[in-house]
Amino acid sequence: MCGIVGVVSNTPVNQLIYDALLLLQHRGQDAAGIVTQQERKFFMHKAKGMVRDVFRTRNMRSLPGNCGLGQVRYPTAGNAFSEEEAQPFYVNAPFGIVLVHNGNLTNAQALKSELFSTDHRHINTDSDSEVLLNVLAHEIEKVTRGLPLQPHDLFKAVTNVHRRIKGSYAVIALIAGHGVLAFRDPFGIRPLCMGRSSDGNVMLASESVALEGTTHQLDRNIEPGEAVFVDLQGQVFAQQCADTPVLKPCIFEYVYLARPDSVMDGISVYQARLNLGESLAKRVISTVPPKDIDVVIPIPESSRPSAAQLAQLLGLPYREGFVKNRYVGRTFIMPGQSVRKKSVRQKLNVIASEFKGRNVLLVDDSIVRGTTSREIVQMARDAGARKVYMASAAPPVRYPNVYGIDMPTSSELVAYNRTVEQVREIIGCDALIYQDVEGMKRAIASLSSKLAGFDASCFDGVYVTGDVTAEDITRLNASRVGGDENKEDTSRLALPNSAE
Repeated sequence: MCGIVGVVSNTPVNQLIYDALLLLQHRGQDAAGIVTQQERKFFMHKAKGMVRDVFRTRNMRSLPGNCGLGQVRYPTAGNAFSEEEAQPFYVNAPFGIVLVHNGNLTNAQALKSELFSTDHRHINTDSDSEVLLNVLAHEIEKVTRGLPLQPHDLFKAVTNVHRRIKGSYAVIALIAGHGVLAFRDPFGIRPLCMGRSSDGNVMLASESVALEGTTHQLDRNIEPGEAVFVDLQGQVFAQQCADTPVLKPCIFEYVYLARPDSVMDGISVYQARLNLGESLAKRVISTVPPKDIDVVIPIPESSRPSAAQLAQLLGLPYREGFVKNRYVGRTFIMPGQSVRKKSVRQKLNVIASEFKGRNVLLVDDSIVRGTTSREIVQMARDAGARKVYMASAAPPVRYPNVYGIDMPTSSELVAYNRTVEQVREIIGCDALIYQDVEGMKRAIASLSSKLAGFDASCFDGVYVTGDVTAEDITRLNASRVGGDENKEDTSRLALPNSAE
């Protein structure tokens, strides 16, 4: 899970990229990187850590130039502890290319062997992003063959890239002396949009909030399979490069990952979460009579819109019962469940008066491992709640995600091979209400007529690329970062949603 940005301007872009990365920090908190170009020379700084920690004044001064890229990383495969796997990645031929990538290639291992044996290219890390960069570089080299680079050459190269790689990818690449190339996988699984400023800047970014927060106007989304090239004068060229593009974005973006103030593929993330709350309200009524609920309390942060809408529709009071400690640090990186459990109480504190003597309905955006939910239910009981009901704005998470969300393996998912009643017993609540899969899809799809569906694979087990086998999932789980319970938990889903 990552956030990416690219800018072409007529003024220095280092501060602009930095500001955009701050607005995308919720998409990755493990590492950050910026590369700029001046007179065909690249200047790069990347390191592990948050944006504000990675870039100091001296680093910013060493990033001159009027175009560049940036990325915030949350690793899903490869080595989470390697500085080398922070992005951007660089190859010197052809032309010199640097690249940032959000997503996950499902055929990276096969491509890596192919690159070595057939394309004669060397991959030096375990990152699928380096594989993608080398596939792109090889295809550009094939179509140019020593000739001057033209936009139609790049589009032909991207067409070939689409035919070779599988999985999810939103990509921005800077080609030395030419400009910025961006493209999106044929299903549009991971988001990418483009905007302009009043003084002529062109910006590409994962979410619209990065554009609006840096005084750019959202122009449009990059379509599934489409490639866009922005030359150094800011002229934009675009072409559809996929054989059969179809828009099926990751539904978890709307449920949890994206900021609520973003608009993705024409859908307001905030409105999507309101709709999820409305759909969830109908499920609550069928399980717990509203007269048995005294108050609705969200679990901060991204469940708030859903909880507020649910409370309004059921005619129940909506209250804040948990306060997040925003300065606790990265306590979610802890060895083992016992320490992670303790960290929940470090991140959240209860307002006891909202619980004492009441039947409370807690609303969360999703339930993944169940350990956090169990601890929060116990916190509510310790604060004096008579009964604790739990509602999830998302359906049960039963399957691994292979498209760039660091979701636990099946064995770690609390809902895997369990009934709702069995999950309720594990969590310890008096009633557990889940959103249903079709209700979730309808709630969000109603906001756009352009959608052909969603990737909802972690809920329904249907992988939209059609190439994912049980063996692939086993292999991807083996390479997943943070998969060992006794190692550091770097899952994006272990994070508080600091975006809100």
